[in-house]
Amino acid sequence: MTKPIEIVAGSGNVFADLGLEDAEELRLRADILFQIRKIVTDGKYKQAKVADMLGIKQPHVSELMNGRLTRFSLERLLKFLTVLGKDVEIVVRDPKKKRPGELTLAVQ
Repeated sequence: MTKPIEIVAGSGNVFADLGLEDAEELRLRADILFQIRKIVTDGKYKQAKVADMLGIKQPHVSELMNGRLTRFSLERLLKFLTVLGKDVEIVVRDPKKKRPGELTLAVQ
């Protein structure tokens, strides 16, 4: 007989669930990275073109597209979004109106 699998509800931040120290920043960087990847994919840009647009080397674009969060700072990722033609709006809310671990990033 197999043992039942224990299911635990996540917090909404996988990095926090893994116990990482900088979980909030990692989640925000992952959200931004997702937006950048979507822009590049939807635009059907070649990595060489993206590298030229962002002022980085093509291998770094590859790392960006593969989710390597450690190479790029939050500030740099935000700059990439603006270079790719997006307006970035950061929203600050009263903590009681947020869910635990929730960060808001609006990309237009």
